Amino acid sequence: MTPAGLAQLKNEEGLRLTAYPDPLSGGAPWTIGYGHTGPEVHQGLKWTKAQAEAALAADVAKAETGVEKALPWTSGLDPVRRDVLTDMTFNMGLEGLLGFHHTLDLIKTGQYDQAADGMLASEWARQTGPRARRLAAEMRTGAR
Repeated sequence: MTPAGLAQLKNEEGLRLTAYPDPLSGGAPWTIGYGHTGPEVHQGLKWTKAQAEAALAADVAKAETGVEKALPWTSGLDPVRRDVLTDMTFNMGLEGLLGFHHTLDLIKTGQYDQAADGMLASEWARQTGPRARRLAAEMRTGAR
């Protein structure tokens, strides 16, 4: 992920050093740091900023690797569009991204306007609002 993409992701996720519950369930999955979830995250957990930064680096690397392995053609995308796919994977997991079958086909063939429209027509976009609109605009233009 580019430094600009990482800065955007950090801004969107925000930093919380005390675990907080999922807003939809009011409980699990618990989240801490910059949007980190996992079996080790539970109510009452507290982290330092260094722990949050380390988890973020690992989570972003996992998202990037997942995208590269599942969609090897993404290596031919410009950095901004690769960041969009990494951000989406960070946000909803690789399986969530891979559920965008038609949108991914459009990205693969360079039909970025239609891909952005597909992103915005999703349940993910309705749930994430401004984040989805920003990422769709970046997919459309290849620019921040």
